[in-house]
Amino acid sequence: MGVSKWIVAVAGAVLLAGAGGVGLLYANKAGPFKASVPVAAQSEAKSDLARFAVGPLARLETPAELTPAPDHVFQDAQGRDVRLADFRGRVVAVNLWAMWCAPCRTEMPTLAALARAYPTGDLAVLPINVDTGADAIADARSFIGVHEPLPMYSDPKFQMPFLFPGKGKMPQTILLDRQGRVRAAFSGEADWASPQARALIDALLAEPA
Repeated sequence: MGVSKWIVAVAGAVLLAGAGGVGLLYANKAGPFKASVPVAAQSEAKSDLARFAVGPLARLETPAELTPAPDHVFQDAQGRDVRLADFRGRVVAVNLWAMWCAPCRTEMPTLAALARAYPTGDLAVLPINVDTGADAIADARSFIGVHEPLPMYSDPKFQMPFLFPGKGKMPQTILLDRQGRVRAAFSGEADWASPQARALIDALLAEPA
C-alpha cells in the first residue's frame, strides 16, 4: 500500500472510531424523552410492591429500602403549617402539582376519583401545589375547588418535588404507608383511578398498621 493510501485508511478509521464514540455517548445519555431505563436503575432492589408496576403504572418505583417521608412544612387551605407526619396511621397519596404543568392538571380528575373511592378516611389523597406567587396560588385554589373532594395544600417554596425519588420531576405522586414511609413513587401523568392503582392502594391498606 502506498504512503498516501495508508494515510487515508488511518484517517478513515480514526473518523469512524470518533463517530462511534460520540454515538455511544449520546445513546447512553438519558434525555427527557428517553424511554429506556438506565442499567443502574434496573439493578436497584425493589419491594414486593413491584408487582403493581404494570399497565399505566409501568414506571412505578418501589424501593426495597424504606425511608420516612421528609419532615418538610407545607400549608393547608387556611395557611396553617402541616407535615406529612400529621397523617401517620393512614395510607397517603402525595401528589405534587402546579398550574403550569399540563399533565398535572390532566391527571387531577383521576386523583379525585381515587379519593371518592375510599370515603372511610383510611386513604388520604394530598394534592400539594407548588406554584409560587399569590396570583398563581389563587388560580390553583380555584382549579382544585372543582375537583372535589380533593383538599388544597400548598408548598410555595417549591421544595417538595426535590425531596422525593423523582428529584424535581412533575407531576410526581408518592405513596406512604401507615408508618409514614415512602413505599412507591411515580413521575409523570398516570390514571390513579385505574384498576392497577386501586390494587396498589388496597395492598398498602391491607398491611398491618
